[in-house]
Amino acid sequence: MKPFAERFYKSTVWQQSRDAYARSVGGLCECCLRNGVYKAGEIVHHKIHLTEENINDPSITLNWDNLELVCRECHATYHDSRKRRYKLDELGRVIFSNSPP
Repeated sequence: MKPFAERFYKSTVWQQSRDAYARSVGGLCECCLRNGVYKAGEIVHHKIHLTEENINDPSITLNWDNLELVCRECHATYHDSRKRRYKLDELGRVIFSNSPP
């Protein structure tokens, strides 16, 4: 979490909005669902990423049109997974990025 966003992400208004949004879409990863895969969503992602300039703009931070429930794998893809050194497989085991397939 970036320092400028820490206060927002810990706020009650965000946590309530995030939880309500996740329930409203049925708790499944919206990205996977578009591909016919049923997988639990874990992270409410902002389509327009939060910045120091827009962190206080509720039309960006709390607008459900700017939110998407995604699994960790899809979220990593949205945020350039090449930066990640590891990921988890379906059983929760750590797989390092430089591991052979």
